[in-house]
Amino acid sequence: MLRAMSTETWRRCSSCKTDIPFGAKYYACSVSTCNRSRTALYFCSLPCWEAHLPLVRHREAWAEEKVAPARDEWERQRAAEAGGDGARAARKVVAADRRAAPADGDVPHDILIVASKLKAYIRAKSGMRTSDTCLEALSTIVRDACNEAIRRAAADGRQTVMGRDFRRY
Repeated sequence: MLRAMSTETWRRCSSCKTDIPFGAKYYACSVSTCNRSRTALYFCSLPCWEAHLPLVRHREAWAEEKVAPARDEWERQRAAEAGGDGARAARKVVAADRRAAPADGDVPHDILIVASKLKAYIRAKSGMRTSDTCLEALSTIVRDACNEAIRRAAADGRQTVMGRDFRRY
């Protein structure tokens, strides 16, 4: 028997059917087929995410931790999906909210380079070893190139960064 969702519920867990409230942490599968609009799967916990793995038999998958939208953002998204003349404008408002540039403190400064791949390439190309300081330096170069590509895509009025937005140095 289906239960009615409360007004504080954003979605239900795809595994245990527990309510996921607005603004709560939830998990999504990294595999694109689990995230399509028709089959979107949402999980309240890691054990619930792990319970779906034997059923779908992914070759390689991981749980992505996400945060459910706030109620007002969710209502704007639903209004945009409902259609009508204001739908396109509502979608742009939601997209603009998502694209709002976070403060520099909010942007993670993780290493963006796969160390094993870089070291293997340098070893194969030259026989040399690679210092760990190369990873941070290359990550900075990649961040700068991405920032420039983002600016180019925005200047073209696109919401997608494409290969043509990157220019060789």
